[in-house]
Amino acid sequence: MAGSHLTIGVLALQGDVREHELVLDGLGVSHRHVRIPTDLVGIDGLIIPGGESSVIDKLSRIFDVRDPLISAIAGGLPVLGTCAGLILLASTVIGAIDGQQTFGGLDIEVERNAFGGQVESFETSIDMPVIAGGPVMAAFIRAPLIRDVRGCSVIATLPNGEIVGVRSGNCVGIAFHPELVAESRVHEWWLDAVVAGAQR
Repeated sequence: MAGSHLTIGVLALQGDVREHELVLDGLGVSHRHVRIPTDLVGIDGLIIPGGESSVIDKLSRIFDVRDPLISAIAGGLPVLGTCAGLILLASTVIGAIDGQQTFGGLDIEVERNAFGGQVESFETSIDMPVIAGGPVMAAFIRAPLIRDVRGCSVIATLPNGEIVGVRSGNCVGIAFHPELVAESRVHEWWLDAVVAGAQR
């Protein structure tokens, strides 16, 4: 496993932090919480979990970690953003609340809650050609949708062709939750192709 020597930070301000940690545990990968600027020192990659993007944005400012996060991402730190994490990596957000900001990293337009509210949540298999072994199971919970891609590679789509995953260099953003449906292959691919790949 390429990620066994890595230390991954999980942004632990709000959201499904524990679920990502359980996936990393299953893959034998060391991890730690990131809440304040010094937590970024020495990590090989960062996961921005699902949750409420506007709350994570506000808390990142309260904990003074927003600007260091922006600098680290711009400086090449490998990042995986899931659901709200995707929104926080986007350059443009449709349906953002007043004053909501992002960390940047992906030149895309994302629509918040594109599938509706909690009751419209669903699980499905999606096409993700970067992942070996066939379709990927994914949970969509108040999920965003990528409406416009500018300079990013599309890595995941719904059966109807709608875009739910992109990559641009060190940044990967997906609209769904693989960590909630026992799907570890997305993390495994990210650790090998993006995080370890940045070290090679």
